[in-house]
Amino acid sequence: MAIKDVLPRLRRERGLTQEELAKRLFITRQAVSRWETGETTPGIDMTKLIARELDVPVTELLEMPEHYCQSCGMMFTAPGQHGHEADGSVNEDFCTWCYDDGAYTYETTMEDMIEDCAPRVSEAVGWSIDECASLMGAVLPTLKRWREDA
Repeated sequence: MAIKDVLPRLRRERGLTQEELAKRLFITRQAVSRWETGETTPGIDMTKLIARELDVPVTELLEMPEHYCQSCGMMFTAPGQHGHEADGSVNEDFCTWCYDDGAYTYETTMEDMIEDCAPRVSEAVGWSIDECASLMGAVLPTLKRWREDA
């Protein structure tokens, strides 16, 4: 769902006007209005601030695909991209590059994963590497591999 579709609902659920949300974000009411009408969209860093102010995961504000790797965040776009369990069955949660034969394919930290993947994401979506790293820094902590409760 696009931010223009979810932002008004989240804002109203929290009893906030456009003006009140704008003040919390140190921006104009008109900027909030433009996001809610779809005229413009906030950048990733502003989206992270909005998520913090509305107390929701940033993924709730992003147009995330329905299925993506729960380690690196890669979208599944073609058959054969899913990892496998030790018995050969498909694991729907992880890509083959992150998970295979029932285990992660390599040990890494979240920070190293971001540093490794951000340039490829940048090339694929046309954003700067810094924007992609910022996005991944917000999304990866919500994924199964990196969540503290996992």
